[in-house]
Amino acid sequence: MENLKQNIEALIFTAEQSVTTKDIQTALKAVYGEEFSEVEIRNEINSLTEKYANDDFAFELAEIAGGFKFLSKKNYYAVVNTLLQINSKKRLTTAALETLAIISYKQPISKPEIENIRGVNCDYSIQKLLEKDLIVITGKGDGPGKPILYGISKTFLDHFGLKSARDLPKLKDVQLSDNEIGMPAELNILEEENLTVNENGEINVNEKPASNEEQSPQA
Repeated sequence: MENLKQNIEALIFTAEQSVTTKDIQTALKAVYGEEFSEVEIRNEINSLTEKYANDDFAFELAEIAGGFKFLSKKNYYAVVNTLLQINSKKRLTTAALETLAIISYKQPISKPEIENIRGVNCDYSIQKLLEKDLIVITGKGDGPGKPILYGISKTFLDHFGLKSARDLPKLKDVQLSDNEIGMPAELNILEEENLTVNENGEINVNEKPASNEEQSPQA
């Protein structure tokens, strides 16, 4: 197939989330009736990755969340971030950001555990995070009542450009800046929520008693 590379390029370019090699195989077979091996597809992806690594392009092809996606290069993060903030109409509340930050570093974690860390009721924040597909239900815990456990989603990994949760930055390595897209601000919130970090960059939770319930913001 002469234009295999261009077909793969088009699939990755138009997808909202990262595209896996299996997704590409399925799409190509459905349209052309041909089966392409993962090796063939990865060879073409490697060629595209090398192509967009050139400084002539403001974006690159990155492997994240188990698939591939076009992302703007680091040199242009500031201007892209500014535009996203200007156009954003679905920004998370501070309460939701706090809850998301705790889940991302402590997953799998139950609602009672989140509330014990934050000191407030988290029903509304969890509901909003589920609606935005930033977190998922991962199972049930062994504690009383078998509480539901939550973890970060593939959408979360896509949004922050991570391959997996293991790529989350250690708190000691993060230089906080003013209101960058999500992650640095959330890390600051974690520190304010009575959490400490050990020498390995892991979070230690300093428990505190629950206080009044958070007020549900306007949708």
